[in-house]
Amino acid sequence: MANEKNDNHTLLNTDIQGDVKIADDVVAQIVAIAAGEVEGVGVSTGNLGSTLMAYVGVKKNEKKVRVEVVENIVHVEMTITVLYGYNIPEVSRLVQEKVKNSVESMTGLSVADVDIRVSAVDMEKGSEE
Repeated sequence: MANEKNDNHTLLNTDIQGDVKIADDVVAQIVAIAAGEVEGVGVSTGNLGSTLMAYVGVKKNEKKVRVEVVENIVHVEMTITVLYGYNIPEVSRLVQEKVKNSVESMTGLSVADVDIRVSAVDMEKGSEE
């Protein structure tokens, strides 16, 4: 039984009886949570659950996090908002590192790249600090 990509999940060979399947949406949730933990990243208003669902595309047509897993290699594309006053390249680098480390440690998959698009600067939340 080899590792394989199957529709919207990744099948892992664990050398133990049975299979482990990780849905792409689970990887996307890990990405969204990790990005939100980085200082300087703005989060949409609403509770954490609705924010995560919006990030992975449950409530909006446009996903803020897109994940593609091919042969246990993860490719991430994501859109973030940066709080006013924070250095955009530095926040983006920290998000890339946090996402890579979180996905790899939680899933055992390898992250090839984390592409970030900064879509806005959050003026209100940054000015409160």
